[in-house]
Amino acid sequence: MRSDLTPDPSDLTPGSHKLWGGRFAGGPAPELEAVNRSITVDLRLWPFDIQLSKAWASGLGAAGVLRPDEVTAIREGLDRVGQRIADGEQPIQSDEDVHTFVDRLLHQEAGEPAGRLHTGRSRNDQVATGARLWTLDALAKLDAELKTLLQVLIDQAESQIDAIMPAYTHLQRAQPVSAAHWLLSHVWALGRDRDRLAAARRTASVLPLGSGAIAGSAFAVPREMLRAELGFERISPNSIDAVGDRDFIADTLYAITMLGVHCSRLAEDLILYGSSEFGFVRFGDAYSTGSSMMPQKRNPDALELARGAGGRTIGDLVALLATVKGLPSGYNKDLQEDKRILFQAVDLMGLLLPAVAGSVATLRFDRARMRAAVTGGLMATDLADYLVRKRVTFRDAHGSVGRLVREAEEAGVELWDLPLERFQAAHAEFSADILEELKPEKSLSHREIPGGTGLEAVKAQLRAARASIG
Repeated sequence: MRSDLTPDPSDLTPGSHKLWGGRFAGGPAPELEAVNRSITVDLRLWPFDIQLSKAWASGLGAAGVLRPDEVTAIREGLDRVGQRIADGEQPIQSDEDVHTFVDRLLHQEAGEPAGRLHTGRSRNDQVATGARLWTLDALAKLDAELKTLLQVLIDQAESQIDAIMPAYTHLQRAQPVSAAHWLLSHVWALGRDRDRLAAARRTASVLPLGSGAIAGSAFAVPREMLRAELGFERISPNSIDAVGDRDFIADTLYAITMLGVHCSRLAEDLILYGSSEFGFVRFGDAYSTGSSMMPQKRNPDALELARGAGGRTIGDLVALLATVKGLPSGYNKDLQEDKRILFQAVDLMGLLLPAVAGSVATLRFDRARMRAAVTGGLMATDLADYLVRKRVTFRDAHGSVGRLVREAEEAGVELWDLPLERFQAAHAEFSADILEELKPEKSLSHREIPGGTGLEAVKAQLRAARASIG
């Protein structure tokens, strides 16, 4: 392949393999050729371009445009083209995009019938169809990777159902919870991401092929037949909208963005919990790195990269929205950028999800360290609730417990270290059984409400979580 950007001389002569150019006296300037050429980005669409081209050949046959032998020649020729590309065939400099590349090879494989394949279609509806097919395939793969991450989180949760740790608000210790309850909080967030991926699949599963350049094909190709062969759920209802619609890419990028945000938040929790200051978890060797200077270091690089990647997913979504927001209806060349944005976002998430899943799978939890972090002050709400059960208003209970908390802080002791008379001095309704309420296990036992952190409630969550991932 030529290494410079100068057009192949054959492109400038009648009969060259460009899919356009008859109305021009000469070829494009090298500068235009360089910026216009998209083959380096859209080459990965080739399996789907072949798939939709085979369907289009059959559609042209059903419309009476192609004879049965021509349909066979084209479809078999496309199979051979696919094999050549799979075997390593590379584009040449004159291949402007993936469609030109496939079409050139098809002419070599099928001869004269290949020149009839483009009848009634445009690269506008062709690329829209290929991009949708690629997106449907990519979304299915991302869903499988996300399902693996969810399974790993649920497995870890099941192993930590009776471990107790602090939950945090404002990054301050708040109340005791089951470690499984914390892990499942990320499961439900990531589960919503699966719903968003599924919604993006529904948006993408609309067939634009048959829309032509903008007004629809002039040949009676049965679009329902195309839909069935290509596996789409629906047919686009308007040809102008169909060739310019990139909502399915925006929906895919939004789903990926939220997934990136949720992976980032999970990573942040684990990075904090794995620090020496917390010590709740230890990272596996296979998903950690060391320092070039400090031999003692164990760095959670996979999780830090996941945290950083969340920003890139946001950038991809914004880039796509900024590209499409001011476009007039129909197809515009700006949309050539959509695939670059889409591909890099999907590629990033395809790398990220296995790394996060592996990091979570190889975590080891330090139950003793987590339990030791559950200090007496975390049961302050339980003390207030104790008084409420004795018909004290929550406002009064809150004030009484607040004074006890201040007294313990000033004395430098835990709440459970205060003598019973100090509780009774704070409120007459405190009895000798109050020390039982200061046990973390007791705190959890009061929270057997659906969605709560009680042991039975968490077991129900686990069952629901496993059922939700299929």
